[in-house]
Amino acid sequence: MSEVDFQARDTPIQRADPLARELGLAAGQLWIKRDDRTGLNSGGNKARKLEYLVADALEQGCDTLVTTGAAQSNHVSATAAAARATGMTCVAVLSTLGAQHQAEGNLLLDDLFEIEVVWTSPDQRQAVLAETTRQLSDQGRAPYAIPLGGTNPLGAVGYVTAAEELEHQVPGCIAVCAVGTGGTQAGLTVGLENHERVLGFDVAAVPGLADTVPEVIRDCAERLDRPQPLGTWSVDRSQAQEPYGKPTEATHEAIRLTAQTLGVVLDPVYTGRAMAGLIATSRRATLPDAPIVFVHTGGMPALFTHTYRPWFQVPSEFDPAH
Repeated sequence: MSEVDFQARDTPIQRADPLARELGLAAGQLWIKRDDRTGLNSGGNKARKLEYLVADALEQGCDTLVTTGAAQSNHVSATAAAARATGMTCVAVLSTLGAQHQAEGNLLLDDLFEIEVVWTSPDQRQAVLAETTRQLSDQGRAPYAIPLGGTNPLGAVGYVTAAEELEHQVPGCIAVCAVGTGGTQAGLTVGLENHERVLGFDVAAVPGLADTVPEVIRDCAERLDRPQPLGTWSVDRSQAQEPYGKPTEATHEAIRLTAQTLGVVLDPVYTGRAMAGLIATSRRATLPDAPIVFVHTGGMPALFTHTYRPWFQVPSEFDPAH
């Protein structure tokens, strides 16, 4: 299977004992897989998927990557970076609920990569993606359509390789991840060959995960001639009660606690919510008795947008009296 190199392999594993102590976990039980350190700038987990998807586009002789996402989509900006890195251009179908057109966060990166944007509503993304791809073909371009989040059986292969790395780094671990469109969870499940070894937290990105993710898992395993994973697919929806991207106090707490115990910055849309879920599960003492690896899937640009500005203030001035 062909791939391109976006520096998405063999990401480091970080022992997280200071955070583990805060959560009442044993020393050596909690780890972080630093997939925020992959290539494509802040692309995080998207780089693993795009290594396979972009290779497929190049094999087909395509010259334009076409994809879709929300206005502050990490996937879209990573796809744009991948396009430029391989001599292609990028067209993105972006959706917004209203006030997301400010030049900040991922939209700044989109501008740097000079993507072409088609604006639509969230419920029309897939239809507009198909229509835009058709229009590009009619114009004589050679488009390659990449689905929302890069989630399909080929994209999920990137996280099968991540699972293989995890098994070498922390044998027998439980992988914890955010679940947006489900491609990361799907690949990890295929790679670890057991649904019980992947704890995914739904971040309310898309509805209908129960219909789409098991299908991606099945088709990805078949594509790689691997056994179907043991058990049954599930996702924890405790962090999906608020709309996608809406600031929550649990997410804010999780981001601050992780930063102040580990010096690691999470994002407010995906990893922050997933860490909030992990913290809540730990406090309920319902985590499995096994090593836990939190998969840090990147995505920091959203943190620097007006949506989350109320969480922060100018650092306090040094007081020599203390």
